[in-house]
Amino acid sequence: RRDFMRNYLSIDIGGTNLKYGLIDHSGNLLFKQKLPTPTKKDDFLATFKQIVSKYHRQIGGVAISVPGQVDSQTGIVYHGGSLPFLDRLNFQQLIQSEFGELPVGVENDGKAGALAELWLGVLQDHPNSAAIILGTGVGGGIILNNQLLPGSHFQAGELSFMVNNYQAAGYDKLVGMSCSAVEMIEKIATELNLPDKKDGLAVFEKLSQQNSIAWKTFRAYCQRLAYLILNVQSVVDLTTYAIGGGISSQPLLVKTINEEYDKMLLELPLVKETLTRPQIKKAKFENSANLYGALYGLLQKLDQNTLVD
Repeated sequence: RRDFMRNYLSIDIGGTNLKYGLIDHSGNLLFKQKLPTPTKKDDFLATFKQIVSKYHRQIGGVAISVPGQVDSQTGIVYHGGSLPFLDRLNFQQLIQSEFGELPVGVENDGKAGALAELWLGVLQDHPNSAAIILGTGVGGGIILNNQLLPGSHFQAGELSFMVNNYQAAGYDKLVGMSCSAVEMIEKIATELNLPDKKDGLAVFEKLSQQNSIAWKTFRAYCQRLAYLILNVQSVVDLTTYAIGGGISSQPLLVKTINEEYDKMLLELPLVKETLTRPQIKKAKFENSANLYGALYGLLQKLDQNTLVD
C-alpha cells in the first residue's frame, strides 16, 4: 500500500507541450517541467514511460490530463482531440503493466481545468459552476452539486461544438472557431500587420494603448463569449464561471467579458428579469490548471475506492 506516500506525479498532455510535476495531497506544487509533446505514438509512449519510471518509486499515484473523451473509471481515452494517436489508449493498463499496482487517474483537459478551480481555485464553495478554458478551441467542465458532470458519453462541457454563428459555413459555425483565443490573436495581429501573428503580448499591448482596430475585434470576441455563457446559463443555471487558459492572465479579458454580458442584459430585459446573472471570474490557475485538476480527480477516485473497501 502507498498510503504513506503523499506526493503524486501529475502529467498534462497538451497538443504542443507535455508538462509534468510532483504535487502533494494538499495541492502544493513541488516542481514543474515541460517538454515538446512527441508527435508519433511510439515516441510519445517512450517519453511518457521514461517520465513515470523516474518517479514511480516515490509517489502515491499518477494523474493525467489529456485531450479527447476520457472514461475516467477505466482510464481509456477516445479520439484524443489534437493528438489522434491517443485514441483508445488505456493509460491505467499502460502504467500498471510497467510499474505494478500504481493508482492512476485520467481526465479530459477541459474537465481537469474545472476540477482545479473547484479544488483550490475560484470555484471553491460554488457547487454549481463551470470553467471555460480558452485556447486553440474552447474546453470546459461543468460542476453540478460539487461533482464534475461527465455526460453519458464523457462529452459534457465540449463547448467547442456548440453552434453560435448560424450564417457561417462549415466549422466556422462552431464556438471552437468563433471563440478561439488563438484565432482572435492572429486576426488582430494580421489586421495590425504585426511581425509575429501569434504574439499575444504584442496584441494586448495594442489593446492597452486603446488601438481602435484591435479593440473592435477584441470586443466582438468578448461579446461572443458573453453569448456563450448565456447559452450555458439558460440550460444549467450556475452561479459562477471561471475563465481559464493562457489568455486569462490578461485582466482585460474577464473585465471586457463582464462588460459585454451587462450590455447584452440591457438589450434583453426579459433575460435580465428571468435568468440570474452569474459571476464571471478569472480562473486562479493558468497554465498549471490541468496538473492540479488531474490530481484532484485521482484523489476523489482514491477516496471513493477507500469508501468501497
